[in-house]
Amino acid sequence: MRQRELGATGIPVSELAFGGVEIGLPYGIGVKGEEDMLSEPEAIHLLHAAIDSGVTFFDTARLYGASEMIMGKAFRDRRGQVIIETKCRQLRDASGELPNRATLKKIIKTSLQESLAALQTDYVDVFMLHQADLGILTNEDIPLIFDELKAQGAIRSTGVSTYSVEETSRAIETGVWNVIQLPFNLMDQRQAALFARAQEKGVGIVIRSVLLKGLLTSKGGQLHPALADVENHIRRFDDLVQEPIPDLSTLAIRFALAFPEVSSVLVGIDKLAYLHRALAAVNGLALTTETADRARQLAYPDPTFLDLPHWDRMGWLT
Repeated sequence: MRQRELGATGIPVSELAFGGVEIGLPYGIGVKGEEDMLSEPEAIHLLHAAIDSGVTFFDTARLYGASEMIMGKAFRDRRGQVIIETKCRQLRDASGELPNRATLKKIIKTSLQESLAALQTDYVDVFMLHQADLGILTNEDIPLIFDELKAQGAIRSTGVSTYSVEETSRAIETGVWNVIQLPFNLMDQRQAALFARAQEKGVGIVIRSVLLKGLLTSKGGQLHPALADVENHIRRFDDLVQEPIPDLSTLAIRFALAFPEVSSVLVGIDKLAYLHRALAAVNGLALTTETADRARQLAYPDPTFLDLPHWDRMGWLT
């Protein structure tokens, strides 16, 4: 497994990051409840298989159900082999407001303490804000609280998880966050415009949604009628799926890794077969310049429509 530097943190990470949401709670196409999930022993076996295959970077969050707890059990005897990235609880109150500094500090510190206990460790490598909107990113107290935790040694680096280009740009320009996790894939390539700036500022880029919640895999067929245009557009990438690219998910992962500014690509994994497929994609031949250029030209023309939380609320992903 090839490694890349996580921005200017000095932390090397595997090109493949193991996404831990699926082992913690029901998530993704076709997963309706706990009966569709791995058992705890199966999840631990999967995490061990990932480590044994060269994966060093694991992503989780306080809000991912049992994910941190399962990782804690899997990694307690292998802590030195893994880089753990986790995310803080939500900061806004029930009315959507940000609390005062004292309350923010309590939320953030308590969330980190809970994560450390669940993960059975005394530090995390990357501690992130979860869903950092513009209001959160312009708050002056939050970075100071994170810096205090960093100075105490409880976290090695700080990060934010963003959704929009505007949020990512703001996070980069603040100059206070070491890592940004952002959505990027074959269909929605808007964030690529900020990759060079992130590299200039020493910010590590971790890609999520690379498979568009499974739509850029074999699961991406027979979608809800409201997504007919999306499904038809996805099929346009089929022309690029030819040796040495065996399937659409491989194309999607290698496309993200074609950008040198990207530190790691996060893939949600809840089956051994999916792990092997992701490993084959990451460890295989890089895309040719021609294929990468053709993929860039096939971005979905209306990326604002690619709103998966909205699709979920509408019942289009069931």
